[in-house]
Amino acid sequence: MSSPKQRILITGAGSGLGLALAKQLAANGAQVACIDIDEARASEAAEGLPGSGHWAAKADIAKDADWDALVARTEAQWGGLDVLVNNAGVSSGGTVADTSLDDWQWMLDINLLGVVRGCRAFTPMLTSTAKAGRIVNIASFAGIASAPGMAAYNVAKAGVISLSESLRAELDDAGIAVTVVCPAFFKTNLLETFRSPTPAQKAMVEKFMTRSHVTADDVAGDIVQAMSDNKFLVITHKGARRQALTKRILPELYFKKLIEATRGFSQGKN
Repeated sequence: MSSPKQRILITGAGSGLGLALAKQLAANGAQVACIDIDEARASEAAEGLPGSGHWAAKADIAKDADWDALVARTEAQWGGLDVLVNNAGVSSGGTVADTSLDDWQWMLDINLLGVVRGCRAFTPMLTSTAKAGRIVNIASFAGIASAPGMAAYNVAKAGVISLSESLRAELDDAGIAVTVVCPAFFKTNLLETFRSPTPAQKAMVEKFMTRSHVTADDVAGDIVQAMSDNKFLVITHKGARRQALTKRILPELYFKKLIEATRGFSQGKN
């Protein structure tokens, strides 16, 4: 007797990492709901997936009403959910001092509170319907590295890591697992949303992305493997794993190397 297909909802699934993950999960037999703020992208993503049972919807993760609609659609379409992937997000640069409060609020409302909204919206469904449910939150190595010149982004992603740690403990008795993913730079279309008071920073971030040998498919593969292995923290880049270990064991050495590596980045010079 074959096991039932996993029902997986992915935000930001219309492109980039979300799309790469949707393709790999569908290829493994999952049913995937492709959610994106761009309705055409969401529909195109769902239509291009292998297998059947997929669907698409437009949603803005900063709007409570859109999350309510996703919960209702998921219940009507599938009768429950097995995995929620909070992937959608935006990007920014800027120091603590030169990032406007409007940009701080924009960043936190989407990259942190958007994840909070998703977890709050779907936790009751996961708890009641999934025998081995999971929440996958896409954070960033920025939330660990805390490099200068990316203050609001760093804080939002660090918040996602902390949120995930809290959820892991809170949902353990319910049998709901949590995975938090912390990729470093890799090429994606995240810069479409990039905001910064220093225009040259966008070009610098794009350069870091282009230099990376890690692809969206690589990161998606790491996530699929982590789900299979029931792994909590996923740092996808080998160099980032070394840096995270250095920060934990030798924090002052890490800080010295961080300053050397990022000197001038907050002004878009590197």
